Amino acid sequence: EEARIAPSPRVAKKIVREIAAVPVVKPAQQPLVSLDRRERSRIARGRKQIDARIDLHGMTQARAHRSLIAFLHRAHGDGAALVLVITGKGQPSASGEARGVLRRQLPLWLALPELRSLVLGFDAAHAAHGGDGAFYIRLRRMRDDGSG
Repeated sequence: EEARIAPSPRVAKKIVREIAAVPVVKPAQQPLVSLDRRERSRIARGRKQIDARIDLHGMTQARAHRSLIAFLHRAHGDGAALVLVITGKGQPSASGEARGVLRRQLPLWLALPELRSLVLGFDAAHAAHGGDGAFYIRLRRMRDDGSG
């Protein structure tokens, strides 16, 4: 049999430092995708069901963000595949710049880790569902973990 010799403490520390220096590569998450034209058309015509909806219009950013997180977790837990989030178009400002804060924030919020695991993709809603002031969000399917 082969005798093993333990490295000295100094060598062991060096090995640990070298291992710790190796970057951990996380698997790249799929980018959020927009709905295809056919699916958008089916939704607009009422041929594809919107499973749930929430209206964030008029809320502060903080409240809207909390409400969105709770809503998407609840909808995902209920097995929803497609939801509608109404952000509103925002108030026109004198400079024309700071319009639609919630509308601008929504894509950023959807990319955050706490929601990224639930969301497959999103797209602007059809005029019948709020147009520029609303979004369709496609949710991932719930994984069956076998407990149940």
